[in-house]
Amino acid sequence: MLATKKNTKSNNRPIGVFDSGVGGLSVLKELWKLLPKENFIFIADQLYVPYGEKTKKELVGLGLRVTDYFIQHHDIKLMVVACNTSTCSTIGELRKKYTLPIVGTVPAVKSAAESTKTKTIAIISTPSTSQSETLKKLIKDNCKNIKVFNIGCKNLENAVEHGELNSEEVQTLLLKYLSEVRDSDADYLVLGCTHYVFINKTIAKFVGSKIKLIDGNKAIARQTQSLLQNHILETDQKKLGKTVYFTTGDSTQFSKVASKLLKEKIKAKSVKI
Repeated sequence: MLATKKNTKSNNRPIGVFDSGVGGLSVLKELWKLLPKENFIFIADQLYVPYGEKTKKELVGLGLRVTDYFIQHHDIKLMVVACNTSTCSTIGELRKKYTLPIVGTVPAVKSAAESTKTKTIAIISTPSTSQSETLKKLIKDNCKNIKVFNIGCKNLENAVEHGELNSEEVQTLLLKYLSEVRDSDADYLVLGCTHYVFINKTIAKFVGSKIKLIDGNKAIARQTQSLLQNHILETDQKKLGKTVYFTTGDSTQFSKVASKLLKEKIKAKSVKI
């Protein structure tokens, strides 16, 4: 049920954003650009990273626990699941249980399918996302008469998690997973994991200029803005909003990698959920 009037105190509550690790920071960057006056709480669930190799049951449990923590300890007004893997496995369960608006992250298959000229696209994601019913349905619904390379990239998420953006390991993984795509007629490559956005330049260099990279992060920010407007939840703060960072893992390591990725000093706190 939509709100009917604006409640200033309620509207200045934060937006919760979570991922298995640092990948969701690529979504956070787009949220900042579009919603600079909003407050954010970012949680990296690094105790259980990588999500991409978990079962659906495990992912649902992780998503429920993070959402409960957001609501009970930070009184969030909206949540962004800044993780393709978690969204594909848990978004239905989360929306059944909670009344707050929830924005998910799914691979930008529709955009790639609508844009391809060669009728060939590729999607790279975590093993869990690549095998999910959500992605299979996205492909079935949007890719009639289109050849699709659906590639689950084990360990690529983890490499980014450690701040390795152009390492020998990343190059080896790209060679393993993208050689066939590079030599194909594909003209669009969907980055189906928010971690991969941080190595988009490395990926682009590997596959060559004939293949365009596409991700859904800007669309996630627009959907977040739309839900805030529809539920009359936009902040009326005049100053820039604040972002507070938490990790269920090593806060020193997260802060180091996050600072590198966001190109600004980040200091996270450890939290037990």
